[in-house]
Order: sequence, then C-alpha cells, then structure tokens
Amino acid sequence: MEVRGSLPPGQVPAPRDYEGVWRFTAPALDSSVPQVRHGVRALVAEQRVPVDDDTLYGLLVIISELVTNAVRHAAVLSPEITVELAVGADWIRVAVEDNHPYRPKALEADHGQTGGRGLLLVKTITSEAGGQCDVTQTATGGKVIWAALPLRTTAP
Repeated sequence: MEVRGSLPPGQVPAPRDYEGVWRFTAPALDSSVPQVRHGVRALVAEQRVPVDDDTLYGLLVIISELVTNAVRHAAVLSPEITVELAVGADWIRVAVEDNHPYRPKALEADHGQTGGRGLLLVKTITSEAGGQCDVTQTATGGKVIWAALPLRTTAP
C-alpha cells in the first residue's frame, strides 16, 4: 500500500491492520450472489474491520445488488465477474467489474414494478451513509460499479 502525503517519513502513520485491498472472481451465475455476500462478510470479520452493524448491512445489500446486476445483465459478455473489497482508515469500498460495455443508470422508483431498482437502492444507501458510488469504464471496454461508505466503527 502506498502512503502519500506531506508528512516527514518518520511521521507517516502506519496502515492499520485491517486496511487493504482484496480481489476475487466469481462466475456470473445466480448462485454467486449469496456466495459473494457471505465471502465479503467473512473477509470483513477475518480482517477485523471495525465496522458498525448498519454500515455492514448496507455494504452487504450493495454488494448483493451489484453482483445481481452483473449476473442478470452482463453474463452474456462477461461469464466471470471480479469483486473488490478495499478498506482504508475511515472508509470501506466494494466494486464489481464485468466486461459488458453498457453503463447502467439508476431508475426512478416505480411502485408498480417489483424489480429493476437495484442501482437506485445502491445510490440511496450510499447517499444516506454519506458515501459515494459511481460507474467507471475499464481499459478493456467493460465497467466497474463501486460504492464507498464511511467506516463508522463499533464502540469498544
């Protein structure tokens, strides 16, 4: 991990034990949604990321929605997806990458529909937590959809 800043070398704070970036792949299948969600939950616990229950729950809903979207809409061009979990000192970020070039947009709420509002849910959870989310293109023509949330720690 690269540390940047204007502090003298002896005064640069060391990364916390839970900081880092983890990437893994999963097949673009419905069965991957719960597997990825459980994998992210286990990784957060294993790394002892000090995250409160509300933030963790929001993060797990977000990762479920992003993987579901990749499975439902990108599997034809992307039989495998890449999932990334990144943790900094005061934030936690999940991202899902696929090879499909379509850049989705969050749809408006339509109470007559029972689905199709996953990105709206992601944006709402992220916004209410004070985080950010976006879609970026990859160099190979695919996309990465990510969401970063402030890391609200649990009380000791």
